[in-house]
Amino acid sequence: MNRLDPRGLQNRAVLVGVSEYLHADQPQGVPGNLPAVRENVLRLKAALAGGKVFGEEDIEVVHSPVQDEFHSALFSAVDEADGVLLFYFAGHAAIPSGGEELFLQWRNARVVAGGPAVFLGADQLSSVLTMLASGKAKRIVVILDCCFAGNAGRVWEAFADHDRVLLLASVQANNRIDAGAPDTPTPYTEQLVQLLEQGGEVWFSQLPEQLRERMRGRRTLRPEPWEPQDRAKSGEDVLLAATDRVAPPPPPPPPPPPPHEPWYRRLLRRLRAWLERLLGGPGSGTGGGTGSGTGGGTGSGTGGGTGGSTGRRPRHGGGRGSWRRTMTRGVLPLVLALTLIGFGGRALTNLLYGDETHCTPPTELRVLTDPDLQETIRAEADAYLTSEANTTDDGCRRSGITVYSAGASDVVTALRAQSGIWQEPLNEETNPQRDIGPQPDIWIPASRADVGRVQAGQDSDAVAALSPDEEPLAYSPVVLAVPQQLAAEATQERMDLPLNQMIEDLKERDDSAEVRRPDPEHSAVGLLATVGLYGEGARGAARGERLVAQPGSPAPTADDLMCTLPASPAVDDRTAALVPEFLMRSGVDCEHTTRIPRMAQYPEDVPGVEPLFVRVRWHDGDEDRGARDGAVAAFHAWLAGDEGRAVFARFGFRSAQSGQLLDEAADVDGVLRVPAPLDESAGRRAMEQALTAYRTVGGPGRVLFLLDSSWSMAGPWDGPSGGPGLLRQSLGGLGGADEYGVWSVAGLGERNHETLLPSTSHRRTDAEHTIRTQARVKDAEADPGAALLDAFAEMKRRGDDGRPRLIVHITDGEDNTRLTGKRLKQVRDAARESGVPVTVVSLASGACDEDRPDRVIADASGGRCLDNRDDLGAALYDEVARTGTGEE
Repeated sequence: MNRLDPRGLQNRAVLVGVSEYLHADQPQGVPGNLPAVRENVLRLKAALAGGKVFGEEDIEVVHSPVQDEFHSALFSAVDEADGVLLFYFAGHAAIPSGGEELFLQWRNARVVAGGPAVFLGADQLSSVLTMLASGKAKRIVVILDCCFAGNAGRVWEAFADHDRVLLLASVQANNRIDAGAPDTPTPYTEQLVQLLEQGGEVWFSQLPEQLRERMRGRRTLRPEPWEPQDRAKSGEDVLLAATDRVAPPPPPPPPPPPPHEPWYRRLLRRLRAWLERLLGGPGSGTGGGTGSGTGGGTGSGTGGGTGGSTGRRPRHGGGRGSWRRTMTRGVLPLVLALTLIGFGGRALTNLLYGDETHCTPPTELRVLTDPDLQETIRAEADAYLTSEANTTDDGCRRSGITVYSAGASDVVTALRAQSGIWQEPLNEETNPQRDIGPQPDIWIPASRADVGRVQAGQDSDAVAALSPDEEPLAYSPVVLAVPQQLAAEATQERMDLPLNQMIEDLKERDDSAEVRRPDPEHSAVGLLATVGLYGEGARGAARGERLVAQPGSPAPTADDLMCTLPASPAVDDRTAALVPEFLMRSGVDCEHTTRIPRMAQYPEDVPGVEPLFVRVRWHDGDEDRGARDGAVAAFHAWLAGDEGRAVFARFGFRSAQSGQLLDEAADVDGVLRVPAPLDESAGRRAMEQALTAYRTVGGPGRVLFLLDSSWSMAGPWDGPSGGPGLLRQSLGGLGGADEYGVWSVAGLGERNHETLLPSTSHRRTDAEHTIRTQARVKDAEADPGAALLDAFAEMKRRGDDGRPRLIVHITDGEDNTRLTGKRLKQVRDAARESGVPVTVVSLASGACDEDRPDRVIADASGGRCLDNRDDLGAALYDEVARTGTGEE
């Protein structure tokens, strides 16, 4: 084990407790203030200072900072620490819909419209880890006591510096927790402090299991068993406290059991106390506080903290006049008689056993939905919770609702093949309870095809039974949201066309235009758009992916996509987005930052979003089946009724039956009121094929390089910008599983090329050596048309199994005189029919101008033409890397 005893080194601790928020309990603020958090940092500082690893001067307590104040304190500690650097945070935290990041919220925090990844006055944990790791500390200990703290585990796993960073998280992922009383530390920190104060040496590695044991029996606000989490590289450890162990005092003896009290004495005692309160006697009090309730609320999955507080009622002194005693003694028998005769058993029971309320806890429903529907369904739940439909005659709530979301593909996989593990996780490797959330009572996917995908492949021993509605709750087409200055002007050009045709038309209007789509693995919207992009499935996958190629990973949701575009005005100006139409009506969380107005175009071959109500029943989960079924049925009826439709209308949805806007009076810029009839609902098979093709197209690829080796290439041959040099640079975009070959193109007729590298997998060093030593300029002309026709035939011979494919032609264009007339038409048609993109890299000026042979062939194939106006090395590398898997 790699243990570090940091005594004698420069150790620093930054303890941040955000107990007060500027925007607490506001629509775009945090849930409330957290007075218990102030106790946390004070107690933890005392425990650390007493542990002798950190001196008093090594510990900085930061009370309720704004973002800049936090950064200043953190960087100061980072610069000074060369031993252990400890960062502790308690306060509100929030997660985006996918749960892939954790945001720590400072005093000025806001959550704009509650949506994913738009948290003002907050820092991503990944950013905080980067700041912590920028210093020279040998160990970095991060302790988080906040809602959703367990989501930090995913952030830690994606962080590169595992050797130094050790993490303690107060609760498992996707769970909110209660802060407890305001004048005591929060439950988790209280246990942590006690462990640090227990005496002897306290090592990090001891804490996780001890904390889990101490928190056993507590429950989160879901409610689920409260399970603290930890992350550390195997073998890494650090000493956090080291003091002489002091024997704890013996526990006090248990109090004696109360003597048995007859029922009538209990009744008289409670009646007397009631009358004293009624008459203003001792203990009646006039002040009080209320605890922050959790039942019946909507759990958004995007905001929260260690919330909750309790108040204590002050005591008020007062005289006990003889008239009060007389009234109590005289009235008491009369009240007792009325109670027994008139009020009946319920009043008697309440008086005997102290039940002063009449509302039983409501049934809590768990609603799982697609990430792009989360805001809408949350609004539906909020409206329903306070509606008459959810209120009993006694004024109590029938049910509470927790709304959460997870990646569409993950949910389908879990319901289809992991329902047993979901109900009872076996290990941490596969755990839908952690990665998705609790077992849902209701599932609202964005497409009925997702339900078909589950039912068609569900295991015979599945423990989740689905009962879907026949008709969707609402409808929203997936549109191409085009910057206004680039959009088609004629209404007819905005509909009745396939998606790929719309994209090609867009790029004809502006060749710098780009198109982006959400991640098909995470968002059903992204997969629906992919159905239209691919057309005939695997054959069109590579072409479709090139139409939406972008640097980096796709945005997880359509909402995220619309939010990330304004980050760069140049990108926003020229980029169209495939998103559901309702986002153009209801807006997105970052609407105030969006710079470019957009027009919706309606592809005829892209299925739309259709929220579908699905009841989920779990085997052996029927202890409260009657109450749960009743609560689900009531929410279902409300959603499908006029009130539920009104919320869908407010968010910009259409009728699932007529396709008309539910809000007929809406006047939405950029949206067609009555677009042409669009594609029918997505089919299960089409969705499965598109997803399979998407996964395959990201796998190992096949590339065939045609290197012009004719005599005219002698000039631009040598050096990094010469033909072989460009080819060698591009090999970095290929990995060990990719297959590629190189043809040396020179000669006429049937002998128009020879094989320099066979089409198979290669070690990069071996391939570069072969190109460097064997590629030679030949005393011959080239026939590029014949070589390209042979290349198309070779790709056809090797078969189309859905893997990405590419032909790269590197040439100086000197022999393009053989690419004219019928010959050019023949090559162009073959390029179009092959389905293999061609990237032409021309070393000549203007080779990619309109109607030049290189441009014609590249366009026909769905590829790209590069000439000396491009950074040829970087551009070719990018093209090859899109096809290959890259270096490991």
